[in-house]
Amino acid sequence: MQVAIISALEEEAEHIAASLTNPTVEQRASLTITRGTVQTNAGETIDVAVTVGGMGLVNAAATTQCLIDLTNPQAVIFSGIAGNLNPELHVNDIVLGGTLRYLDTDMRLVGQWKPQTDEFHSDQHLIDLASNVLDDMGIHHVVGVIASGNYFVDSPEKVEEVIRTTHADAVEMEGAAVAHVAARNDVPALVVRAMSDNADTDYEEFHTFDVSEYADTAARMTIAIIKGM
Repeated sequence: MQVAIISALEEEAEHIAASLTNPTVEQRASLTITRGTVQTNAGETIDVAVTVGGMGLVNAAATTQCLIDLTNPQAVIFSGIAGNLNPELHVNDIVLGGTLRYLDTDMRLVGQWKPQTDEFHSDQHLIDLASNVLDDMGIHHVVGVIASGNYFVDSPEKVEEVIRTTHADAVEMEGAAVAHVAARNDVPALVVRAMSDNADTDYEEFHTFDVSEYADTAARMTIAIIKGM
């Protein structure tokens, strides 16, 4: 079995790569891809490829297609951070992308092509695996709606618009594109987002956040999901 992992953070990808057996590194286009293996709890060996996808919908889509073409995976896992829109959630809580919606795409047009839908979904089996792992780690999480767009949401006006148009629990810039490309290729996907703020932080301040703690947590979570397969 092959699993492709896309990280939004260099630190997270490095932690995952350090957990692989017999890692090798290769360059494809602009991507640095580390490949290795993980042994599952059942004793099986899973081949893993991990890379950093870059910010924005186009970068996420291109990275996902590249990994699918290169590795022919049976699952794609994408994790990173997002702005929280749900008053019941707090910083460091996690949203599993049960549903993923674009902020700025007319799906009446885009949805005419495969997979012919106006929204996308993480694979239920992968969601169940992730939920069990997060329960074991003691991390509060929900299966919710994630909105993805090509702009940084950092004001009350933008937050209100995103909630009104998508009913999202979290907002970011990549998840829907990853799920979209995976669905076009008939590959199960899982999108995982940790809440970094309440979508109320100016980009210049956000850019200085220390993400090292989340990167470590996300890497341990991702490896634990793979071990549970």
